[in-house]
Amino acid sequence: MSTPPSLDDARARLQELISALAVVRGRVTLASGMEADYYIDLRRVTLHHEASPLVGRVLLDLMDRNDLGDVDAVGGLTMGADPVATSIMHVAAASDRQIDAFVVRKAQKSYGMSRQVEGPDVAGRRVVVVEDTSTTGGSALTAVEALVAAGAEVVAVLVIVDRNTGARERIEQTAGVPCLAAFSKDDLGL
Repeated sequence: MSTPPSLDDARARLQELISALAVVRGRVTLASGMEADYYIDLRRVTLHHEASPLVGRVLLDLMDRNDLGDVDAVGGLTMGADPVATSIMHVAAASDRQIDAFVVRKAQKSYGMSRQVEGPDVAGRRVVVVEDTSTTGGSALTAVEALVAAGAEVVAVLVIVDRNTGARERIEQTAGVPCLAAFSKDDLGL
């Protein structure tokens, strides 16, 4: 088994993979309805065999460097957050840390257990909302609202790439928690 790269090397390699695999140039309409001259399709990274563990490692380090304390679970609004949360969960488990993952549905189910937050129960637990990228912060705020309603204590929001379009400020102001990004659009030369 090979030795994992240093954290600096992991971060540099993840940045290379994001630039090579996820940045798509051309006019696009974003989920927020805003238009941009590029699109960052981070599922091309979060679901990639080499990049996924790097995502987990870089984001787990970001959590640790920002003194978020003991975090019990990570997750966010399905679908972009799902592979982000599982990569953090797996990297944490590999270093004997117990961090669960959860999935937040866009709306509460009207059948079965009628849950909006799926996975291990989050009530009374310290959680971090994760996203691949954010433009307006709407997805993260939807997840925060659902988690608070489910009884969780949301301690932060993490994103892989901040598009620098005001999402961080909106999340911090509305949710009252820090919004931390591993990379900004400037790091990617956008």
